[in-house]
Amino acid sequence: MTRQERRNLRSALAFLAPWLIGFAVFMALPIALSFYYSFCDYALTAPSRPPVWIGLANYQQMLHDELFWQSLRVTLAYAAMALPAGMLLSLGLALMLNANIRGQAVYRTIIFLPSLIPAAASAMIWLWMFNSRLGVFNHLLRAVGIGEVNWLGDRAALPSLALMSVWGVGNTVVIYLAGLQDIPRDLLEAAELDGADRFARLIHVTIPVLSPVIFFNLVMAIIGTFSVLTVPYIMTHGGPNNATYFYTMYSYDTAFHFLHMGYASALAWVQLAIVLALTAVAFWSARKWVHYA
Repeated sequence: MTRQERRNLRSALAFLAPWLIGFAVFMALPIALSFYYSFCDYALTAPSRPPVWIGLANYQQMLHDELFWQSLRVTLAYAAMALPAGMLLSLGLALMLNANIRGQAVYRTIIFLPSLIPAAASAMIWLWMFNSRLGVFNHLLRAVGIGEVNWLGDRAALPSLALMSVWGVGNTVVIYLAGLQDIPRDLLEAAELDGADRFARLIHVTIPVLSPVIFFNLVMAIIGTFSVLTVPYIMTHGGPNNATYFYTMYSYDTAFHFLHMGYASALAWVQLAIVLALTAVAFWSARKWVHYA
């Protein structure tokens, strides 16, 4: 290595050092500690007592933990509603916004703006909209003679949160729009010359070419639906009767309310395992429907 190459290496390491130090201190070290704590009895209520190694006891405790299974069922049910709804709606909006119509930029701005609103502010807006007496939804229902709905009640709370999740599909719509812009025009024109109507072109040309983008959004949606915390925590606090008690809420409460950091770390690693398993299934299925140029 020449003197100039060594000088360039030192300069590169100097520029990288702040990021490397930050990653090591705020990412790598907490991840390693949480993995160790997941095998320990570590209660923050007794800070003077060091973590005590208990092996797989935290993971075995989950098998008999009713709140663990309840929060997991709630999260899976929410994902089953919110994930396909968000994927289909964002794709449909992107297809419409990709059309050559007047005011296209205005429509795109209107759809993208909700995704810029902070989660806490969005939660307060939707709390007002879901209000049984003064909310917009019940006002419209009363106007057509249907009557009131308890949107945040036992049965409707989880579907209501899934409905609210489509409020922030703007980012996904932008990604779809970028993918639609990259579809070769000659493919669409060739299909049109062969007699394919709009629906046929959508099924046999647009969606296959767009499938890598759809796959990317699917993986991101899987991660996002299993990381929901802020909005339901503000709106329902997990109620009523734990009907909206998400997995991340249980993990958060275990760590910072009940101060059982060891058990919370085990919950976090199980959550990671579930997300990785679902992502692996998505990658396995992608071989059959994702087409790369």
